[in-house]
Amino acid sequence: ALSSAASDVYKRQFSSCVPLGSGLSSSAAMTCSTALALDDVYGLGYGASDAGRVTLINAAIKSENDMAGASTGGLDQNASMRCTFGHALRLDCRPELSPLENVSQQEFDLDKYGLELLVLDTQAPHQLNDGQYAQRRATCEKAAEILGVANLRVVADSIAKSDDPFQALKETLDKLEDDTMKKRVRHVITEIARVNSFVRAFANGKIDEAGRLFNASHDSLAADYEVTVPELDIAVDVARANGAYGARMTGGGFGGSIIALVDKGQGHEIAQKIADRFEQEGFNAPRALPAYAAAAASREI
Repeated sequence: ALSSAASDVYKRQFSSCVPLGSGLSSSAAMTCSTALALDDVYGLGYGASDAGRVTLINAAIKSENDMAGASTGGLDQNASMRCTFGHALRLDCRPELSPLENVSQQEFDLDKYGLELLVLDTQAPHQLNDGQYAQRRATCEKAAEILGVANLRVVADSIAKSDDPFQALKETLDKLEDDTMKKRVRHVITEIARVNSFVRAFANGKIDEAGRLFNASHDSLAADYEVTVPELDIAVDVARANGAYGARMTGGGFGGSIIALVDKGQGHEIAQKIADRFEQEGFNAPRALPAYAAAAASREI
C-alpha cells in the first residue's frame, strides 16, 4: 500500500500521449509500460522475447481485471506489447491457439494507397467499469455455454465454412431465446467475419470494400451491441458524409473515439467538420490525433 503522498509522487511519474478515457487503451498503455519498466529494473528479461512479453501481458490483464475491475480481454495489451512497425496486429482467439500462436502481423502501409487513419477523440465521457462492458461479455459467454462451444469464435468459424452462412447464422440465433442475447451474438459473429474480410480487402488494395467494412462494423456496434453514444454516431456520420471511405467507433464504446479511413491530407478537414457539428450540438470539442502503425512498447533511450 502507498501513503497518500507516495501515491501522488507515483502518479506523477507517468507521461503519456494517449488521452485518458478516450477509448484508445490508455489503461493498457499504462499497465504494459509499468510491466516493462519493472522488468527492466529487476532484470527479469521478459521484455526481450515474444514469449516473455506474453507473460507481462498476462500480468497486465490480471491487474486490470482483478485490481481495477475492468473486464478487458487482452487485445489492447497485445497491441501495446507485440506490434511491429508498418503492420496491424491481428489477434486470433481460437481456443486451440496458444498465446504465442494467436498473433499475426498484417501489412498496414497507408502510404501505399495514399491514405491516412484519422483518429478522433470525441471527448464524450468514457467509462468501462460501470458494468456495461462486463455485462455484454458475460452475455456472450453465456450464449457460448448454451451453444455448447468454448467461445463464439468456434461458432463464427463454423458459420463461415457453411454453404449458406446467412441461414447458418439464423439457425444459430434461433437456438437462443433471449432477444438481447441474439443481438449481442449476431454482432460478435458478424464482426469476426468482418475482421477476416478487412484483412483480405486491405491486402488486395480494395479500399472501398475496406471502408464499407468499417461502416458495417460501426452500424453493428450501434444496433446490435449497443455501445455507441450520440457523439460517436454523429462523428461517424460526418466523416462518412465528407469523404471518408469508412468510419467506426473504436474501443469498448460508451464514449471515446472514432477511427476513419480517409485520403492522405483529408483528415484535418474532416476533423474540422466534425468539430463544427459538435459545436452545433453543444458537445465537448473533439480532438484529432496522429496515428500510424508503430512498433511495440520499448525502453526509450
